Amino acid sequence: MALLQLDEEQIRTWTRAQKDEWWFRNVYRGDMPQLTVRSAVTGFLLGGVLAATSLYIAARTGIGIGVGLTSVILAFALYRLLAQAGIASDFTILENNCTQSIATAAGYMIPMLTSGLAAYMIVTNTVVPAWHLIVWTCVTSILGVLVAFPMKRRFINEEQMPFPEGRASGVVLDALYTGAAAAGMFKAKLLAIVAVGTAAYQFIISDGLMKLLQFTILRMNEWLGMKEPWVFHERLDSYYYAASTYVPRILGTDVRQLGLRLTLDLAMFGIGGLMGMAVAASCLLGMVINFVVLAPLMIQVGDIAPRISPTGATVPLSRAEIVNQWSLWWAVTMMVVGSLVGLFAKPEIFTGAFKKMLGGRRQAAGGRDLLKDIEFPLWISAVGIPVFSVLGAWATHEFFGVPWLLSFISLPLIFILTVICANAMALTSWTPTGSLAKITQFTMGAIDRTNPASNLIPAAMTSEVAANASNLLSDIKPGYMLGAKPRQQAVGHVIGILAGSLVGVPLFFLLFLPEVNGVRSPSTIISEQFAMPGAIQWKGVAELITKGLKGLPASAIISMAVAAITAIAIEVARIRTRGRFPLSAVAIGLGVILPPESTFGMFVGALIFWIMKMRHPEPGTKAHDIWVEGMEPICAGLISGAALVGIANALVNVLIT
Repeated sequence: MALLQLDEEQIRTWTRAQKDEWWFRNVYRGDMPQLTVRSAVTGFLLGGVLAATSLYIAARTGIGIGVGLTSVILAFALYRLLAQAGIASDFTILENNCTQSIATAAGYMIPMLTSGLAAYMIVTNTVVPAWHLIVWTCVTSILGVLVAFPMKRRFINEEQMPFPEGRASGVVLDALYTGAAAAGMFKAKLLAIVAVGTAAYQFIISDGLMKLLQFTILRMNEWLGMKEPWVFHERLDSYYYAASTYVPRILGTDVRQLGLRLTLDLAMFGIGGLMGMAVAASCLLGMVINFVVLAPLMIQVGDIAPRISPTGATVPLSRAEIVNQWSLWWAVTMMVVGSLVGLFAKPEIFTGAFKKMLGGRRQAAGGRDLLKDIEFPLWISAVGIPVFSVLGAWATHEFFGVPWLLSFISLPLIFILTVICANAMALTSWTPTGSLAKITQFTMGAIDRTNPASNLIPAAMTSEVAANASNLLSDIKPGYMLGAKPRQQAVGHVIGILAGSLVGVPLFFLLFLPEVNGVRSPSTIISEQFAMPGAIQWKGVAELITKGLKGLPASAIISMAVAAITAIAIEVARIRTRGRFPLSAVAIGLGVILPPESTFGMFVGALIFWIMKMRHPEPGTKAHDIWVEGMEPICAGLISGAALVGIANALVNVLIT
């Protein structure tokens, strides 16, 4: 059946109590099995496998692979085959959704192992005991779960924010399990056709898969004398640069250094379609302001310049270098101020839990709380957040030597980073934890420059909590769409946390900290086989802090002030117009941090679907069914087709090279 959802007018005008009642009456599936023994075991095992895969690929390439859609399809295929063989009954749609939550939670445990925690061991030349890592990662990740649920009521229940990747998972699940109905079958076929077409395109631009096909299977390298496999270039401007010597420049800067490339990334088209025109246009605006105007100007005046590495080599300018040196500061200011203004405009989100603890019973609409026994109890967050914050500070002090004072000072940044990341995940399915963690590093480093742990571990902690909370919200989104029980999703996420830690940490020691003559050494973490790009980046920032930060250029400080004022104006306008104002301060900041080619791809995707919606407004016509009613299946097909083949290509690259 078609997924039910509120229209834009209902989202703007209904109270949260009205929206909750609508969901309870029309969407909630209270009697359907969800967190069962088999869904928990399947999610645990699948999550362990996907966590191991993520760890291996991240250590080799620095690429973080998504596992949400992968786990959905794998679980569906497994139990459909078992059902056909008469071994077990088919999964329910909510069991699959629960399995997805568990598996993806396991995958979220990996990034800190290959970045902040690995960097700490390298910088301090210390091997942290495995059980310390397991306890620390579990505590910080569970803290993320506790922080997420007060946010859930605002972002999902009240504002119905898109969470593009989560929505795509919901659409995929709906198509897989309800495709027998005519409308469902049409959307399932539409999703399948788009996914297969996207996968085929992704295959021919994948260097590893094409090498496997052309060199290993077809042996074309032997009889054609090929040195490299033929691939279709995803960056279409590569053909231009191969044919022409003229390089476009902005104020003397090569546009390629600015990241201004033309890339045919179908996954970004799908994300753009799901996020909508307003958000995509805001991202594009931030990208243009920064990379077309401000960055070239700052390069020209010298506030952004090539660095000299410790070996004396010049580090050429690149998009990442431009962002890290200058643009990051105004972008983060835009996101911080925009997120907080929007958040504090509705303080009841946070005061509600304490009112209930004090005995308050009044509901937003004056009636009883229909979701009282379904939602995750907010009193658990109200009690659990302080308890796990203290546990996290204790573990940070005992296991890593961070002073108690700095451990506690870093805790408020958990809240700030989580708000920002939750907004980013809600809008684009992307969490800027890597960039924002630098704020924590610099803040702690300003207090204590002599101890690298003082900036690395608090930054890792805030990043881990924010990422877990934001990604849990993305997992809850499809559950909300399908009528799942939030309480059981919370339990499932904790099961996934245990799976990720119990698999990821031992595997980390096996791969990167092998015993040599009975001794483990951090010198083996980075090797010719495992480059650990994430750890190198965190290590570089820690070393910069230790040597002393000379201060930001005056232009960066001015840009931050202007960004703060602009963000306040934008968010106030959004509040006053009840969401009708077309710009988003958070999305503008994201447009600075995201690669410009990805931002442009998202805008093109949003623009295509917006145009088609304007051209085909008549329900019942074939074009309307495809482009309007079928928008979400098309976007889900674009994302899932590109993601699955992209993961396969990454696996082939690390296994055959």
